[in-house]
This record gives sequence, C-alpha cells and structure tokens, in this order.
Amino acid sequence: QVQLRESGGGLVHPGGSLRLSCAASGSSGSLYTMAWYRQAPGKQRELVAVITNGGVTNYAGSVKGRFTISRNTAKNTADLQMNSLKPEDTAVYYCTYQGSWGQGTQVTVSS
Repeated sequence: QVQLRESGGGLVHPGGSLRLSCAASGSSGSLYTMAWYRQAPGKQRELVAVITNGGVTNYAGSVKGRFTISRNTAKNTADLQMNSLKPEDTAVYYCTYQGSWGQGTQVTVSS
C-alpha cells in the first residue's frame, strides 16, 4: 500500500511563498498521476494541481500563474511551489497518488 507524507505547510503573510513536498513510499512504480488537493474549513475538497508521469500539468483557475507543481519520478516525490499567497489559499493541503491520500499539511495565509 502506498503511503504519502506531506511537509512544508505553515503560516505565511499575504504575498508570501511556501513550498509543499509529498513523498510516496511503497509504490510499485511511477506511472501514475500525482496531485495536490486542498480543503478549507466548511468547504469541499478541491483539486489544486496535477502532474502526470510525463510531466504534463494542470491547475485550478484560482492558482494558475501562482502555483507550480513539479515531480521527481525517480524518487516518487511531488512538490507544490506556492507564490503570491492569498488568505483564500488557507486550507489543509493533501497529496494523492495511486488512490492513497496523505494526512494533509496546514497552510495559513494571514497578516
């Protein structure tokens, strides 16, 4: 069973940056899409960014141009670079891969 571990969350001022990392272990390969989701209080979980094993990316409209997803297929890791953060980016961010989910990492954007 694949296990995922997220790291890199925290508190940042509006306009600041954070980099989230996701490490997958127990995987049988690197052929699958990796993705980041987020869930804000009282809201449904939503897709933030996705990256295929070939490096094709897609982003939610609300983060396009500010967030960048990258991946190391050899290490089975996926990072999410978040720039120009806004208070509405505040949420728990989750990594998903091969049907498994991480525990999530809290991102809080506040002055």
